[in-house]
Amino acid sequence: METMNDDKPRVILEEYKVVQNLPRGSTVFTEQFNSKNFKKNFRIVIIRKENYEMEFDMIGIHPFLANTFRRLMLSDVPTMAIEKVHIHNNTSIIQDEVLAHRLGLIPLRADPRLFEFKTSSNEANTEHNSLEFELKIKCSVNKEANKKDSSRVEDMYKNNNVYSKHIKWLPTASQKENLQDSNVGPIDPDILIAKMRPGHEMDMKLFAVKGCGRDHAKFSPVATAFYRLLPDIKIIKEVEGEAAYRLQKCFSPGVITIRNEPSGKKIAVVNDARYDTSSRNVFRYDDLKNCVVMSKIQDHFIFTIESVGALQPDVIFKEAVRILRDKCTSLLDELNLS
Repeated sequence: METMNDDKPRVILEEYKVVQNLPRGSTVFTEQFNSKNFKKNFRIVIIRKENYEMEFDMIGIHPFLANTFRRLMLSDVPTMAIEKVHIHNNTSIIQDEVLAHRLGLIPLRADPRLFEFKTSSNEANTEHNSLEFELKIKCSVNKEANKKDSSRVEDMYKNNNVYSKHIKWLPTASQKENLQDSNVGPIDPDILIAKMRPGHEMDMKLFAVKGCGRDHAKFSPVATAFYRLLPDIKIIKEVEGEAAYRLQKCFSPGVITIRNEPSGKKIAVVNDARYDTSSRNVFRYDDLKNCVVMSKIQDHFIFTIESVGALQPDVIFKEAVRILRDKCTSLLDELNLS
């Protein structure tokens, strides 16, 4: 096994086990927590940010704290979701309770920061703690279907598919002045709720409230939030020719590249180890397994956040940080009182 002489705490991946390789200097794993050192060493680097997805690196942080942010994003950052459904009429083939559950899982655009939590389930709905919607639709025969001479369901019937776009917002009190219809309804207008046939009808009122993922998964603001350690690959012996191409195939695409030397040799070099999956395929070859050292940096986390759409990924992370701060402040206040 090759030791890594740097200042990064890491684990080295061997064929059948992992070996911890702490540097001689102090790290986040060995030193007592110091806020000044933490501010000096901690960094966040945004790698990419798309509409509902963000990838960023958290560098110089202990695993317990990284996992704390992940748990907070999943369970404590609130959103708005449909909680109660008043069904006046439902003659579709979907049972009332299944339909209500399906409606509750439709993500809403409403910004939860503009609303308050309900103190109890019996608290009255107000403009500050809830949103009201209506779903009223009836399937009927399309009388013009004979003219088209078509057997397609879409031509034969009207409103045969019930989509999330059919959910209409009913503003209460001053909500119409303070909120816009485009910022309140379902994230996607084409979420299929049910299929109907002539004679089927739905008439119901929907009430959305503010909640957290720890109460129900429908309130979680993320489709997923996960992290992994940064992979690191070092080639410690020169690999050339046919062996270089074999080495390249042992890793994920783009990790190893082949470099043409002026002498005409083709040697394997590390291009980008970031997206390697650490498959350890290199240990299948006796002539290659001692040429490479694979490791993971223990204080370098690659975070990925996929939002369901109510909040942007960066906002979700900031809210998680704010919630952790408030929890710490509350704990300190309790300790001081005691």
